[in-house]
Amino acid sequence: MLWGLVAGAVMIGSGLAASRFYTSADGSPGSTGSLAAVSSLPAAPRGPSGLPLPRYVSLKSSKVNVRIGPSQEHDVAWVFNSAGLPVEIIAEFENWRRIRDSEGAEGWVYHSLLSGRRTALVAPWQKEKETPPETLHASAETESHAVARLEHGAKVEVKECRHNWCEVSVAGVTGYLQQNLLWGVYPGEQVE
Repeated sequence: MLWGLVAGAVMIGSGLAASRFYTSADGSPGSTGSLAAVSSLPAAPRGPSGLPLPRYVSLKSSKVNVRIGPSQEHDVAWVFNSAGLPVEIIAEFENWRRIRDSEGAEGWVYHSLLSGRRTALVAPWQKEKETPPETLHASAETESHAVARLEHGAKVEVKECRHNWCEVSVAGVTGYLQQNLLWGVYPGEQVE
């Protein structure tokens, strides 16, 4: 975890944020790919589980096998190595969920390896660009003072989202980010 002070605020980031958070099935580091665009809030079609599709969840375990198909007989495409990482469920088949990560990679994960706990990544599409960190505000207003600066790709816990602002927490610091800076919540989605 990277810590530092920026204009009186705490700088929070993660060395892991620059990587994809997984290794391939053979144990070698996974490659990075292009980021998936954040889609609009769907009209809430339901999957076989009765839950909306698509929807965001997070990884429950620090080691999650992602398979090329919905069964243990299918090969492992890669392994996620970061509990709490947000992923988007885009399809369901029996107890298997087809997921997509922030870089657009898709695969199948057994349902018990996923959690309804909401997390998000801070503007992961900005990781490769020379842009300043994002401001974590004291309240849901751009004029409120900064409580931290978050590096692009930092993982945060989503506590609540309303009126295009989300209350998030990371490393014991809680504050507000504009919703459009997060991959892990849909534009306009209300999270309680």
